[in-house]
Amino acid sequence: MPPVNLPPLGTPLSDAALRVMLLGAGELGKEVIIALQRLGAEVIAVDRYEHAPGQQVAHRAHVIDMTDPQALRALVLAERPHLIVPEIEAIATQALLDIEAEGLAEVIPTARAAQLTMNREGIRRLAAEELGLPTSPYAFAESLDELRGAIDAGIGYPCVVKPVMSSSGKGQSVLRGPQDLQPAWDYAMAGGRVQLPRVIVEGFIDFDYEITQLTVRAAQAPGEVGTFFCEPIGHLQERGDYIESWQPQPMSPRALERSREISGRVTAALGGRGVFGVELFVRGDDVWFSEVSPRPHDTGLVTLCSQRQSEFELHARAILGLPVDTALREPGASAVIYGGVDARALRFEGVAQALAVPRADLRLFGKPESFARRRMGVALAAGEDIEQARERARRVAATVRPVAA
Repeated sequence: MPPVNLPPLGTPLSDAALRVMLLGAGELGKEVIIALQRLGAEVIAVDRYEHAPGQQVAHRAHVIDMTDPQALRALVLAERPHLIVPEIEAIATQALLDIEAEGLAEVIPTARAAQLTMNREGIRRLAAEELGLPTSPYAFAESLDELRGAIDAGIGYPCVVKPVMSSSGKGQSVLRGPQDLQPAWDYAMAGGRVQLPRVIVEGFIDFDYEITQLTVRAAQAPGEVGTFFCEPIGHLQERGDYIESWQPQPMSPRALERSREISGRVTAALGGRGVFGVELFVRGDDVWFSEVSPRPHDTGLVTLCSQRQSEFELHARAILGLPVDTALREPGASAVIYGGVDARALRFEGVAQALAVPRADLRLFGKPESFARRRMGVALAAGEDIEQARERARRVAATVRPVAA
């Protein structure tokens, strides 16, 4: 729906400010904050740890347990934001529903969308059982025995096991046979966002590639919300976590049409305004729904170099009720830069050499602590085509060398 009682953009840190609270202030939230500030919004960044990337650039920052409904409500009452923008899944969504119902703030895209997508069970049942979208076969399990039974009863091997509540591939495993059951269950329990002993097990789809279809719900006329699509983003994953992405992903006309049809239906069902990252499997002309995030997507970091307006600028404009432009500027690619070491602080060597790569750019996220497999930055590069862009992005990522400070 269009903005409800949203004041005009004013002067930050004044009585005329339009205040936006981000729940989660990681590297994606940081880019959203910068985009909002460029449009004159006052931004409050909230996270579970100090000095999160987005907190370093926000007008104000708070550290709370966002799964604590009392703490979340108290902060909203103290800050009185006009908009609340969840950037992660681990949030007390019932508190958001109450806040929205009482008219204390507008939740982006909606509190219901945040609640449904926080839990893979909610969004899978919406997509498959309510909307009738094509998905992989699936079941839910709350114990190792239930998981074994679901696989034996029809899911079969190979299959994929994920916690119902996790992000960025944490806790996700591919099972090739019964010998993988116990390790997969243990990894899922360790990787979940909250202590909820429940997983989804999905039958394996033999897809050609997977894409993120960034879908934007934004104002297109007074009182009307339209649906806009970015060019499809291809990506590679490792253990469920993206390591490279590129745009545009070549697709058949029918597959592209079907991807946008599925994305439009699921985002319309969720409602509200903003960017949605819809993940899809593609084989030939066939498309299957996988997941949706009601916020900018990590694979969409590539749009910082490939689109006229990045996914972060699109999100900021959409939630503020402003027009959007999803046009592709040129082919681009991204490649993840991992910490490589466990350390309290890093120094980055090779930055100058990396930025000497033609049409290259970098984002170093500024996370206060590094782990060997923690995403600490991303390499970006444009090219004449996606192959050239990917080669350049990989070269940039390989040239940047994180070392313990």
